Amino acid sequence: MSLAQFADVHFAFPGKDILTGASLLIRPGDRLALLGPNGTGKSTVLKLLAGELAADAGDVRVLGRFTVAYLQQSQQLSGEGTVLDALLEPFAHLHEMHDEMVRLEARLGAADPAELKRYGELQERYRIEGGYDIESRVRALTEEVGLDKADLARAVSTLSGGERGRLELAKVLARQPDLLLLDEPTNHLDLAAIERLEAHLAEYPGAFIVVSHDRVFIQRTCREIIELEDGEFVRYAYPYDQYVVERDARLERARVEYERQKEHVEKTENFIRKNLAGQNTKQAQSRRRMLEKLERLERPEDNWQLAGKIALRFSAGGDLGGKEIIRAPHITVGYPDKPILKDVTVNIYRGDRVGIVGPNGCGKSTLVKTLVGELPPLLGTVERGAAVRLGYFDQKLSTLSEERTAIQEIQSVRDDLSPEVVRSYLAKFRFFGDDPFRTVRGFSGGERSRLALAKMLMFPRNVLVMDEPTNHLDIPARETLEHALDGFPGTLVVISHDRYFLDRICQRLFVFAGEGLESHIGNYSDWREHRRRQAEAVKPAAAAALAPRLPPSATEATRNAKKDRERQQRRLERLVASLEEEIARVETELAALRAQLALDHGGDWKKLHELADQERELDALLAKRMANWEKASAELQAFLAGEP
Repeated sequence: MSLAQFADVHFAFPGKDILTGASLLIRPGDRLALLGPNGTGKSTVLKLLAGELAADAGDVRVLGRFTVAYLQQSQQLSGEGTVLDALLEPFAHLHEMHDEMVRLEARLGAADPAELKRYGELQERYRIEGGYDIESRVRALTEEVGLDKADLARAVSTLSGGERGRLELAKVLARQPDLLLLDEPTNHLDLAAIERLEAHLAEYPGAFIVVSHDRVFIQRTCREIIELEDGEFVRYAYPYDQYVVERDARLERARVEYERQKEHVEKTENFIRKNLAGQNTKQAQSRRRMLEKLERLERPEDNWQLAGKIALRFSAGGDLGGKEIIRAPHITVGYPDKPILKDVTVNIYRGDRVGIVGPNGCGKSTLVKTLVGELPPLLGTVERGAAVRLGYFDQKLSTLSEERTAIQEIQSVRDDLSPEVVRSYLAKFRFFGDDPFRTVRGFSGGERSRLALAKMLMFPRNVLVMDEPTNHLDIPARETLEHALDGFPGTLVVISHDRYFLDRICQRLFVFAGEGLESHIGNYSDWREHRRRQAEAVKPAAAAALAPRLPPSATEATRNAKKDRERQQRRLERLVASLEEEIARVETELAALRAQLALDHGGDWKKLHELADQERELDALLAKRMANWEKASAELQAFLAGEP
């Protein structure tokens, strides 16, 4: 049985085809991720299915009496009523039923048979549609998406953009339709709320289609991947991790088929040329007719690779700075009327790769602005080390002017460059044609992010501080950014809600905890595992608290000390193993690059110099990773040698 379908659907905007004969069946219980680079039409597909757009040709429909709810990426909410009113708005018919039931209840003593029948029918419908528990369900969903109970009484007009997005998500989830259409549902959610949404969707009884660039979210919620490719749907019956492998394999098979057909056509055309006027004329004519009927394969293009083709190379400029990059002992951070962090110490050392995580509104951006010097600390001092050349990526992209063109933005930091040179530079960031002459006001979020990165890369920086750098970037662009940061030899500090990004890039975390900060060695997954073990340890501790209090025995104290040592040993072993994997990866890349350098480059000296620069950077990165590995290995050996 099918829930909804696309049947040979065509849809286009002026000058751009979105769907060109696309077909897809959606079944009850499907958990689908709709993927594709920015601009391929993912949001358009959801709007067609939600009935907000009509297909130019073909058939898009929800079958039977199935219900659909659609979360748009950009919300236009009214400013009337409270948050609770807005949440209950989709259930106005239930309120009407409830009011009618109350009126009938007042007449039950004198009701006629028709009224009694009507009352019974209303009770049954009200029960089936969840009328009795709708308000409690709505209140629970409010907390799941990151709004407080106190927010329920607030006027919608007082909500920020992020809070409005979370409100709309709660409204859509509360309706519990047969088919959920979720366009970037993790926008405006912090990590805790994203994980709660994952748990909610894991138990969701209906089907859903998700458009998202959050790879961990896709992996944890979706069973199949639908890729929008050249105007058609390609369905992969795998979760995200397997899809990535199968997609590459499928592309490779297509390349082999294309090359095989190309070789066959060339041989056939060569035979025709040689034999058309000779003894084998009939055979040549037969083969010509065969070629005319042959359906020619197009050269397969990797759209993801093209979308991720951005010239991101972060250069540190040789000098990586002193040992201490940022030293901020016992600082209080915030605003005069609103301190956010009190008496915290933040020390960042050369080569650190630090992630800053915490709930929305906790002050992550405020802390970063204090560290880079945009805000003064309320108490204490922030010192930056010798030879620090800092690059700061602001999540609000406030360094961009709405009125300037892309060319003028680059010239604002390098006024010595001509428009022709700037256009050539911007082309490396996928600004083509008239794009460099457009004003920032008309740019999409992704274009603004790429332009801000282009400005940031105009000069070498040995310290990068980046606030939500993956916002507005699609998966190919995120992968390009990750690869570029992976090869950056300097110091990195990032704020992010992208767990995949945090796991790949960071080796240390600052985690907001109330008005303080917790420092953690390892990436985000390491920290989550640490928290899980802490939670498990609390359970027996709570049970023990209820038991009679006795002093711990010597045996118990020894056992606890042994467990602590085992945890410390596992942490060091994981760090060493992680660095060994990183070293192996860099060595593989370096070997491949040196193999390219050994080839004949046919006089392409520009390409040769680029490869040589890449080799030097990879060689420096390898030396850095080896030094980190030696240090971690020495710590592990010293730790093991100190065991009783």
